[in-house]
Amino acid sequence: MSASEEFWTVNPATETRLASYPMMDTEFALRQVRRSAEAFTSWRERTVEERCELLLSLAKTLRAMSARCSRTMTHEMGKPIKQSEAEMEKCAWSLEVLAEEAPEWLKEEEVKLDGEKGIVSFEPLGVILGIMPWNFPAWQVVRFAGPALAAGNAVVLRHSNVVPGTALLLQEAFREAGFADGVFNVLITGHHSTEYLIASEDVRGVSFTGSTEAGSRIASLASKYLKKSVLELGGSDPFIVLNDADVPKAAQVGAESRLINSGQSCINAKRFIITEDVYEQFRDAFVKEVQSYIVGDPLDPMTDVGPLVREAALRECESLVRDAVKKGARVLTGGQRRPGRGYFFEPTVLENVSQKMKVMEQEVFGPIAPLVKVKDEEEAIRFANATPFGLGAAIWTRDTERGWRLGRRLEAGAVFVNGLVRSDPRMPFGGVKDSGYGRELSKFGIREFTNVKAMWACRA
Repeated sequence: MSASEEFWTVNPATETRLASYPMMDTEFALRQVRRSAEAFTSWRERTVEERCELLLSLAKTLRAMSARCSRTMTHEMGKPIKQSEAEMEKCAWSLEVLAEEAPEWLKEEEVKLDGEKGIVSFEPLGVILGIMPWNFPAWQVVRFAGPALAAGNAVVLRHSNVVPGTALLLQEAFREAGFADGVFNVLITGHHSTEYLIASEDVRGVSFTGSTEAGSRIASLASKYLKKSVLELGGSDPFIVLNDADVPKAAQVGAESRLINSGQSCINAKRFIITEDVYEQFRDAFVKEVQSYIVGDPLDPMTDVGPLVREAALRECESLVRDAVKKGARVLTGGQRRPGRGYFFEPTVLENVSQKMKVMEQEVFGPIAPLVKVKDEEEAIRFANATPFGLGAAIWTRDTERGWRLGRRLEAGAVFVNGLVRSDPRMPFGGVKDSGYGRELSKFGIREFTNVKAMWACRA
């Protein structure tokens, strides 16, 4: 491998070095993209059913490698081991769902015309570049790559350099599952290569998951080189608790939604909006739930909340709490880093928060939950939409029809009534506003990186 430099991964729970990796230089990375383009020519000729058989093989392989992959991602980015194991199972299950549904999702559609026959087909584009983040090191990859591969594309993954070990294990899994060399390729490279990769004539599309700021740069490059792109960006999801909600259940699910992955998920609940009738009841129950979460060694199966990914993330959480308190917020629990080694931040609940606080203005990647009291459902909806983001949202009410009605007014890509915001391979996933564009998963996601081709059969 031609490498320009090496870098080390660091265990965020212990602050110790894990392993060093050579960084591919741009020329070598582009040669790997060329290999994927060559592999695409034969991969696209396989039937959807044949490709799906390999996806089923991959699901089986990922289950067999679950222990190795789970420990590696926990070491690299700090996710509690039980959540890493659940992530691996979700990857395998989603591939099984995809293998079952993809033939129908990609089936040609016949269109009735005036005495003529029309057909719409969904054909692969070529090599799709995936630029993926560290927070769900396996799921983010499978969520993007599975549908792209099922559609007949080849995939090149430029994963976060926080999790190179996980990326290489995924590449190993694809090979063991029977995928030909180059159909799924991993690049261990840096930001210096990004524009060259997008500009490559071999790359026909870009899927990016990450921050809004980085997504804007990727969108600019994709536009510059006329490449199809899908962006899944940041979120500041509202969690609305109405006056007729099941408050104990809402508090339980709300704590889980805020603290899963140590608060480092784009679809974590990040703004808790509660009507005044049930505010105190929810606040007290929610604080109790949050305080019950065990913070500690992410390799301990009893741990609920692990470390943040890096020291900079820890400092950012400290800064957000200081800013909120300075502007009038009150800390109900937590509010500071844990003493000792590791980038641990105590699960935190704030009240008396306002829109002028940074914790309400930006996406918060950490275990901080701000509570907002509102008068009624109208104020709740206004407050929920008062954000540049639009990824997910949750509404809690015993009246499902009320939930549907209000959900249609929320500016978000997904709305859950009485449930935890999550992704599912059978439903589209993506956002609006500064949370990105395009969709992943379901029939809508699998068609993003296809040529939707219209064909006519006219009278001879």
